[in-house]
Amino acid sequence: MSDLTRMSAADQAAALAAGEVSSVELTEAHLARTSAVDADVHAYLDVSADAALGTARDVDARRAAGEELSPLAGVPIAVKDNIVTRGQATTAGSRILQGWLPPYDATVVTRLRAAGMPILGKTNLDEFAMGSSTEHSAFGPTRNPWDLTRIPGGSGGGSAAAVSSFQAPLALGSDTGGSIRQPAAVTGSVGVKPTYGGVSRYGAIALASSLDQIGPVSRTVVDAALLHEVVGGHDPLDATSLTDPATGLVEAARTGTLQGLRVGVVAELGGDGYQAGVRASFDGALDVLRAGGAEIVEVSAPSFEQALAAYYLILPAEASSNLARYDGMRFGLRVEPSEGPATAERVMAATRGAGFGDEVKRRIILGTHALSAGFHDAYYRAAQQVRTVVQRDFAAAFAQADVLVSPTAPTTAFPIGEKIDDPLAMYLNDIATIPANLAGVPAMSLPSGLSDDGLPVGLQIIAPARQDALLYRVGGALERALDETWGGPLLDRAPELTEAQR
Repeated sequence: MSDLTRMSAADQAAALAAGEVSSVELTEAHLARTSAVDADVHAYLDVSADAALGTARDVDARRAAGEELSPLAGVPIAVKDNIVTRGQATTAGSRILQGWLPPYDATVVTRLRAAGMPILGKTNLDEFAMGSSTEHSAFGPTRNPWDLTRIPGGSGGGSAAAVSSFQAPLALGSDTGGSIRQPAAVTGSVGVKPTYGGVSRYGAIALASSLDQIGPVSRTVVDAALLHEVVGGHDPLDATSLTDPATGLVEAARTGTLQGLRVGVVAELGGDGYQAGVRASFDGALDVLRAGGAEIVEVSAPSFEQALAAYYLILPAEASSNLARYDGMRFGLRVEPSEGPATAERVMAATRGAGFGDEVKRRIILGTHALSAGFHDAYYRAAQQVRTVVQRDFAAAFAQADVLVSPTAPTTAFPIGEKIDDPLAMYLNDIATIPANLAGVPAMSLPSGLSDDGLPVGLQIIAPARQDALLYRVGGALERALDETWGGPLLDRAPELTEAQR
C-alpha cells in the first residue's frame, strides 16, 4: 500500500501546500489502491478516474501559478451514491435509477468542486438508504475491510469501507437514523451527523426529509471538521438550511480539551442487548474521559426507549411519499406490463415491482398504511408526539451535561447474511443513533477500541443543536487521548487485505 494513502486528509493537504506531493500523485495512489482491493471490498458503484485526474491536474496547475486555494484543494474524496452528480450515474443503490445521469450537482458536490477536491467515485449503499448493513443494495453488498465476511454497516457502508480500506481519505455520507455513524463504528472510522440544516440537503435523494442529513466520513476528527467546513453553511436552495456558518470546527477539533467537561451517560442507551465487548470498550473510553478531567454523570431520557418505534413509523411514512415520484414515466427505469395495455397505472406497477427491492417495498407499504385514513392518528400522529417528547428529554439531559455519550451501535459488525431475513433484528442496530435524528441534534461516532472479537467499536458523542463546534472539541480531545492510550490510530491496527483474508 502506498504511504500516501495512509496519510490523513489533513496531512495530505499539508503535503500538497508544501509542494511535497501533487494532487495527481495523490489521486493516482488512491485509484491504484481501489484497483487493488475494491473487487473484494466493493465500496464503489462507479469510479470516475478520468474526471478525478482532470480535477487533480487543474488544481496542480492553479497551485503552481500561485493561486490561493481551499485548504482541501487536491485532496481526493468519495461520494455516497444518493448524492447527485451532474453527468455521472447516481443510482441510490436501486435498479429503478440504474443508468440515470443527473442534470445538476447537489450543493455539497458543487462545494467540493469549488474547493478543488477530485471526486474518486460514488459509493455503495442500501437501496435508497434503507438498511443497516449495505446488503440491500441492488448491486451487491459491500464488505467490511476488517473482515470481509462481515457487514460494513449501513446504509452508508460504501463510504465507510472506502475510507477504512484506504481507498479514499474522505467521503460524504447521509444519515437518516445512523447511516453515517453506525458504519463508522463498525469500520473503525469517524462519522458525523451535523445539526439538521447545517449541511445542505439539496441534491440528496430524499428518504425521509425531516430526518436526512449529509455529513463527513473520515479517519480522524480533524479530517471530518475540514470536510464539514467545506460543505457546510447556508444554502438558499434548501428551505431547511440554517443560516449558521460552518466555521471554527477545525480549530475546535485541534485545540479542545476535556478538562471541566460534563459528560452525560444516557441510561437508556446501554445495558441489555449490548455486546459485552462493546460495553467494555465504552467503559474504557469513559475512564479516558475521566483521566482527561471530564466529569461523568448519568442522565435519563425515558422516551429513547420508544424512539425506535416512532422512527420506524415516521421514516416509512415520509419515504412512501418521497418515493412516489419513481413511476416509470419521467426518468429512471421504465418497465412495460407483460400483459394488457400499457396504461399509466400498469406501467407504474410493473416498474416499481421490478425496480424496487424487498426492503424498499416493505417500508413503502408500512408508510402508506401508517398514513391511511383510520390509522393516521393511531400511528403517524402518535409517533410525532413521541418525537416531541424525545426532543424534550434531550433538553432536560443537556441541562445536566455538556454532551451525551453512548456506544454507537449495540454490536460489532455481524456476518453478512446473518440478519438479512430478519428486519426487526436489523432495525435494532440503529437503537442508539436514532434519537439524534428525531431531535435534529449533531452527533459523532469515533473509534473507542476493539471488542473481544477483534473488531472496532464506536463511541457516540451527542451535542445540543447548533453546537457542532462543541462536538468537534470533545471528539478531537478524546481521539487524541485514545490514540495516546493505543500508541496510534486504531486503523493502524486493521489487518491488511491479504489473499488469506479474501
